[in-house]
Parts: sequence; C-alpha cells; structure tokens
Amino acid sequence: MRQIPLRARGTFTLRVQPEHLANRFKDAILPQVLATPVMILIMENAALNAIKPFLDAGESAVGTAVDVQHFAPTPVGHEVCATAEVVNVEGKRIGFKVSASDGMEEIGSGTHQRIVIDLHSFNARLAKKSSH
Repeated sequence: MRQIPLRARGTFTLRVQPEHLANRFKDAILPQVLATPVMILIMENAALNAIKPFLDAGESAVGTAVDVQHFAPTPVGHEVCATAEVVNVEGKRIGFKVSASDGMEEIGSGTHQRIVIDLHSFNARLAKKSSH
C-alpha cells in the first residue's frame, strides 16, 4: 500500500431501482424509499474508490465501522451519489467522512472506516472458517 493522502476523495453513483427500496429489501409495510443499508453500500463504495489508486496488487479494503444518519427519502429513479473523503490514516486503518445526495438534497452523512487487507491471507483465513 502506498501512502494514502488525507483529503483523497472518491464517489459512487447508483440509480435507485425497485430492489433497492425499503419495502422490498426489508419489510413490505415500509414506504417505497431507498433502504438505509443500500445508502450505506453506496457510501462504502465511494470510500473504496477514494483509496483504490493507492492499493497495491493483491490488496483491497474492507469496511470495519459505519456511523451514518439517513435523513431524507429517495424514490425509485433518482440517482444517488455518495462522496467519501479520507480524514484519518493510521497504518492500514482509514477513516472517511461520507455523504450522499439524490440530486435534490443531501440524504445522509456520517463516518466510515476501512482497513487495507492482503487478499491472499484474508482468503486463506476465510477458507479456514468455511471448512468448519
């Protein structure tokens, strides 16, 4: 892993489809709005995009913490764009400020953490768990 600079930024955009809605993703009684876990997915992808240019071959980064608020609804058809900015780097642990907008307003914001992993050793550890 190369040095990841503070303020490195990444984005990720997703057009909201029926399968992304709270009433399909979680419970039919919920309104037809973007589900919070899907908003978090968009934010996590933005964070990964912020640091991808600094990862070496055989490395990736997995999420370890999310602390966000989802404060505005988004219906089907809207594009949600998340932005992530690196605010802290401690070795392989990376902290981000994240936010998401649906083109009309900000719909969520908060913080996110990822840790850079070696894919070979991570997959070996996972295979051990899978064999039990």
